Amino acid sequence: MSSATVKFRQPTDGDGHSLNQLVARCQPLDTNSVYCNLLQCTDFADTAIAAENTDGDLVGFISGYRPPARPDTLFVWQVAVDSSMRGQGLALRMLLTLVERVAAQGVRFIETTITPGNAASQALFLKAFNQLGIPHNTSVLFSSQKHFAGQSEDEVLYRAGPLPHDSNK
Repeated sequence: MSSATVKFRQPTDGDGHSLNQLVARCQPLDTNSVYCNLLQCTDFADTAIAAENTDGDLVGFISGYRPPARPDTLFVWQVAVDSSMRGQGLALRMLLTLVERVAAQGVRFIETTITPGNAASQALFLKAFNQLGIPHNTSVLFSSQKHFAGQSEDEVLYRAGPLPHDSNK
């Protein structure tokens, strides 16, 4: 199926279980409880985007939130794309569509964390920042040793912006 036949929309409470199943299929993403996914689809729906195919199946999702201390920032928590849709630019299209939506609500900066070994996520965000024409910087937010007792890689913070007034690039 082509990503051109995918519809983007704001998630609803009916997406919680489907989101949980999508993330479970997208290893090595961390799974959360269905309840957590329901909250992502309801309380954080303004900062999330769902992609569904022509059959109405959830094939992509980006969850995010606006940190209370930085309401001008979208923190992208997780990007999930079903294996049937990979390699078609769906993640980039979802991310740019979400950024366009939240920019209209006052968001000026984008943040996410990416582990050093996650080349696909690094490429996705660097491509998005480039297409948006915004600078970025990186720093370790959560250290492998200090925060994960050496059981996980560093989580490197990518912070980009400010977004142009017209993010429709």
